[in-house]
Amino acid sequence: MEHEDPRNGESNHRNSKKPKISSKFISESEIRDEFSHHQPGVARINNGSFGSCPGSVLEAQRQWQLQYLRQPDGFYFNTLRNRITASRKIIKDLINADYVDEVSLVDNATTAAAIVLQQIGRSFAEGKFQKNDTVLMLHCAFQAVKKSIQAYVTRAGGSITEVRLPFPVNSEEEIISEFKKSIEKGKSNGRKIRLAIIDHITSMPSVVIPVKELVRICRAEGVEQVFVDAAHAIGSVKVDVKEVGADFYVSNLHKWFFCPPSVAFLYCKKSNLSSDMHHPVVSHEYGNGLPIESAWIGTRDYSSQLVVSAVLEFVNRFEGGIEGIMKRNHEEVVKMGKMLAESWGTNLGSPPEMCAGMIMVGLPSRLCLNSEEDALRLRSHLRDCYEVEVPIFYQAVKDGEEGVRDKDGFITGYARISHQVYNTLQDYEKFRDAINQLVDDGKTCKMLLIE
Repeated sequence: MEHEDPRNGESNHRNSKKPKISSKFISESEIRDEFSHHQPGVARINNGSFGSCPGSVLEAQRQWQLQYLRQPDGFYFNTLRNRITASRKIIKDLINADYVDEVSLVDNATTAAAIVLQQIGRSFAEGKFQKNDTVLMLHCAFQAVKKSIQAYVTRAGGSITEVRLPFPVNSEEEIISEFKKSIEKGKSNGRKIRLAIIDHITSMPSVVIPVKELVRICRAEGVEQVFVDAAHAIGSVKVDVKEVGADFYVSNLHKWFFCPPSVAFLYCKKSNLSSDMHHPVVSHEYGNGLPIESAWIGTRDYSSQLVVSAVLEFVNRFEGGIEGIMKRNHEEVVKMGKMLAESWGTNLGSPPEMCAGMIMVGLPSRLCLNSEEDALRLRSHLRDCYEVEVPIFYQAVKDGEEGVRDKDGFITGYARISHQVYNTLQDYEKFRDAINQLVDDGKTCKMLLIE
C-alpha cells in the first residue's frame, strides 16, 4: 500500500500482542460493583436500547476527559490521533478487517447511515444513477435509517423497495424467500438496485438475520452496494466483515460492547467506493479519508472512542472473554424468554437460534394491546408503577392472515427482553409478576394510567 497517511495507523510494524486473560475470573459481587451506578430496584431488561458501561470503563473515560481538560493543546496535538488510531486497530482485529484504514470511529449507527446514504444521494444528484433507481431495505429498518433515505436519496430522485419480513418468524428460509421476491420487485421496469441495506439484528421486532446469505444473493443479483446495519452486533454475535462480504458494515460499541455513549465503528471495504465517503460534519480534515475526517469533527468529547482497550480488559475478566459473554447472554435470554412465555401462555417471536442477547416474547391477549399507543402506554406503566424497563412491540393481525393465538385470543403485543451480564433472575420474575398482576386485575392497555 503506497502513500499511507500515518494517521490511519498503517506501518510496517505489526503489534501482535494480545490482551492477557486473567486466571481469576470476575465474581458476581464484582459484576454488581461494576454496575452499582445503575438505579437500584429497576429491572433493566432493555440493554438493547442504550447499552451499559461498567464502572472501570467509566473511570478510564474520566481519566481521558481529565487529561484533555488539563492541557487541551497537548492532548490534541500529541495524544488524540494516536489513541483513536489505537482503538481502530483493536476494532480492525476484532472484526477481521484487512486494513486499519477500513475502520472509522463515528458517534453511532445513525451517523454511519448518513455517511453511506449521502454518498448514494450524491450519485443520484450528479446523474450517475438514473431517476427511480432504488434502495432496498427491510420494512422494519430503524426509523433513523428510513428518515436518512428520505433526506438524502428520495429527494434526489431515488426510490425505495421494502422487504416485508414475517413476524413471528419460524425460519431463515422465510426471510430469504421474501428478500428474493423484493429483489425481483426492485429490478422491475429496468431499474437498478443501487444499495441494499440489511440489518444484522433487527431492532423491533428483534431477529438475527441470515446476513451472509442475503449479501451473497445481492452479489449474485447485481446489487451495486451493500450496507449492513449491525447496530446490535458487536458484543452480541460474531462479527467477521470478510465473511459477511458487504461494502459497508456499522455496529455500535456502546450497545453490547460496554463502551460509554456514544461510539460506533463503520467498516468501509477498501475500494473505489470508499474514497467517496465523507463525514457529514466537515472539518479541516475534509478530503483526508473518512477515518481521519471522523477523528476530528471539531471540539467535542472524544473520550468514548479512547476506552476500547479498557473495555477489552473488562471483558477478558470473564471466562471466554467476549465470546463467553455472548454465549452466556444468548443462553440466559432464551431461558428467560421461555419462562415468561410459559407463565403467560404465549410464544416466542423466533426460534432460539434466530436471537442473540435479545428475544421477543408474546404478551397475553387479555391486555388488549391494539395500537402503537397501547404499546407505549404499557411500557410507561411498567416503568412508572413496577420499575420494569422493557420495550413493547405492537404486531397487528392483518386481514387474511392467521395470527398467533393464546387461549383467549390473538397475540398482538410482544416484549423485547435483553440479557446482559448485570441481569439477574429477579429482573425477569419482576416483569413476569407485573404482567400477571395486570391480567389478574382485569386491566387492559386502554385502562392504564401513565404517571
